[in-house]
Amino acid sequence: MGKKARNKKKKAAKRRAKRGVKPRAGRSARRPARALRAGRRARKTAARKPHFKVKKGFRPASSKRGLKDNAKVEALIRLGKERGYITYDEILREFPTIEDNVILLEEMYERFGTAGIDVLEGGGMLEDAGADTILERKKLQHRRADAGYDSVQMYLREIGQYPLLNGEQEKELAKRILTGDDEARSILARSNLRLVVSIAKKYVNRSPDLTLLDLIQEGNLGLFKAVDKFDYTKGYKFSTYATWWIRQAITRALADQSRTIRIPVHMVETIAKYKQKVRELSQHLGRDPLPEEIAAEMGIEVEKIYTIQKINQDTVSLESPVGEDDDERSTLGSFIADDTIASPDQEASRRILSEQMMEILDELSPKERKILEMRNGLTDEGVCFTLEEVGREFGVTRERIRQIEAKALERIRFHERAKQLRSY
Repeated sequence: MGKKARNKKKKAAKRRAKRGVKPRAGRSARRPARALRAGRRARKTAARKPHFKVKKGFRPASSKRGLKDNAKVEALIRLGKERGYITYDEILREFPTIEDNVILLEEMYERFGTAGIDVLEGGGMLEDAGADTILERKKLQHRRADAGYDSVQMYLREIGQYPLLNGEQEKELAKRILTGDDEARSILARSNLRLVVSIAKKYVNRSPDLTLLDLIQEGNLGLFKAVDKFDYTKGYKFSTYATWWIRQAITRALADQSRTIRIPVHMVETIAKYKQKVRELSQHLGRDPLPEEIAAEMGIEVEKIYTIQKINQDTVSLESPVGEDDDERSTLGSFIADDTIASPDQEASRRILSEQMMEILDELSPKERKILEMRNGLTDEGVCFTLEEVGREFGVTRERIRQIEAKALERIRFHERAKQLRSY
């Protein structure tokens, strides 16, 4: 650009400045503005795109909570791929309120199915079960999946349809129940089914024989009892009153069905507290706690801890197989000694003692021997007779029998073989 052109451009700029017109940006000044607008558009585009890899059949959450839930789902998928299955109890440990988010539960089930992971309803014995047991349960789950049957998912979806009640609605329904309205009783019970699920989840894995659905059904029985006994005039909410009945029904079911030998309900609760203190002390001390430490933590005597440990032992079947030989497999009962039968060494000692006693008795008169045998139970009947009964047998008085017995015992006491009998 020449000198005249530059001067002309400067004069034009001064005239625009006097009129209040802003100068246009040059090519060099427009480049940063273009870059700024391009960067803003790129950031908007990036914000609309997920920053993680999206798998088919799963919609990623946009909030921080959604990202955290996705991380938990990924952890469950990794665990499921290692074992080939995942339990509903493990899902509940990661998502305690999953019954309130049926959409997330369906998404997880879809991802598990895509990854080839089976979802089993109960997991109380899966960790200790053998490969055959796990395979049978997986086959059963496949049959249920093929039939479109998932009891847990169906139940949670069904109870999610019933709305919660406020205090005024509960009071109104309670009044109708007092008049014998069955429909009001049904509405009050259905509206609190989610309360039963939240309480039953706390008792999962307490028993290998009771799954989550079993605990829910037992809790529902307690809920129905609470509906019949609820008194709205006391002023408290129905959920506060029903919680006690639900817990009582679940703990009683655990006490009645979880063990071969029934344990009282109060002892079941004591054992649960004992296990909780043991876990807390193990984490704090880094080792297994001593009975004295557990007793101090629970505020009870050490003898009580030993009693709890004895009651808490698991029962073992005497028919449990021992060994690996399928043809001649022994059972546990074959290795338990019978306390009612004498051991071979005791039987041999008793036989030798009997032979030596008979040799000593042979040196007495027949009358003396007969009296001693009757008085000490050495006859075939094994019965000890009184002095009067022996006297009637021989036709003499009881005093005479006593004299004969004393004389015979005196002879035996100073016998040369009597010292050998003292060792028995």
